[in-house]
Amino acid sequence: MAKITKVSPLAPAAFPDLPAIDGVRFATIEAGVRYQGRTDVMLAVMDPGTSVAGVFTCSATRAAPVLDCQDKIGGPSDGPAAILVNSGNANAFTGHYGQTSVAAVTQAVATATGVPVGRVFTSSTGVIGEPLPHDRIVSQLEALKAGLSMHALEDAAQAIRTTDTFPKGASAQVEIDGKTVSISGIAKGSGMIAPDMATMLVYIFTDAKVEQAALQQMLGAQTDRTFNCITVDSDTSTSDSLLLCATGASGVDATGDAAFAEALENVMLNLAKQVVRDGEGATKFVEIRVTGAASDTDAKVHGLAIANSPLVKTAIAGEDPNWGRVVMAIGKSGAAADRDLLSISFGDILVAEKGWVSPKYREEAAAAYMTGQDLVIAVDLGLGEGMSTVWTCDLTHGYIEINADYRS
Repeated sequence: MAKITKVSPLAPAAFPDLPAIDGVRFATIEAGVRYQGRTDVMLAVMDPGTSVAGVFTCSATRAAPVLDCQDKIGGPSDGPAAILVNSGNANAFTGHYGQTSVAAVTQAVATATGVPVGRVFTSSTGVIGEPLPHDRIVSQLEALKAGLSMHALEDAAQAIRTTDTFPKGASAQVEIDGKTVSISGIAKGSGMIAPDMATMLVYIFTDAKVEQAALQQMLGAQTDRTFNCITVDSDTSTSDSLLLCATGASGVDATGDAAFAEALENVMLNLAKQVVRDGEGATKFVEIRVTGAASDTDAKVHGLAIANSPLVKTAIAGEDPNWGRVVMAIGKSGAAADRDLLSISFGDILVAEKGWVSPKYREEAAAAYMTGQDLVIAVDLGLGEGMSTVWTCDLTHGYIEINADYRS
């Protein structure tokens, strides 16, 4: 596997100080699933009564852990719950061996922790098509149990990485009825990222009390506005999973609370943007704002067409303000567009308006703008009130280097 030695130039300065979440403990260990010299398994154990919601990849070749999690979401919430994640091997496209590995791991977690098998959720990420050496994980369960701590969330973020150049975390706190509710989350994701659920592994924890059905509904809606609005390379993984766990340990019922919902969405969007900032080989973070579309759905289609275009992304990498490629991407998207109503801006620079280059446009100003690390491409279609914002990164030779050597 390609060795990642450089941290993304778009990375945050440091891992954030995440508040510990009452009702959940974490542990990590080096099991040697694929990597050597680093942790590669994470265990989280939640108190009885924890509500667990989840959204998963829509891939037709979903991995065995995803299928198992999907079967369990929405089940009883009275007992404890657990999440086990391994990196280095996706346990995907492994036939009946995949189900065997999931069964072995979930049973081992249940035996070690006392969590019912029906409340043990697993995720695997890494190489596709190789049987998971689950015995290496099972043999470490007692050690993982012994190491459980409320204060090991950063360690958990490190253990779930594959080609990520930095661990990803985000948090928020909100006052509800005079009491503080905390939300902390971690994510992994760097390549094989495109909207089709979460397109990565994400685990978010809160000490709020939220009924499972309400938590599931909230998660689904907010995923569409966050993780489903990012793309690195247009590819959707077999293993994408997002689990949201509400322990209820604060005693505060946040079901239907608008402030809690907003805080949760902010955490999700923060993590989603970090995934883009760690896009394989990325040197530019790009926000694409589409307005004036016939509908919000059309706006998102246009935004993703621009964000996923290799020609647009390579022009951005080369710091070339090639707005013709943006026009091309809009034209091919399949959503409604009218050439003679279209306007395009790079940052504050109006490039084209009403279907023609702006008379005020100066190439040198746009070229100077493109040298920045954080860029905005704005498109107004002039057709209606539909709007959407998506986030992406550039496409560089670094992406090729990482993925050409991924299995070596």
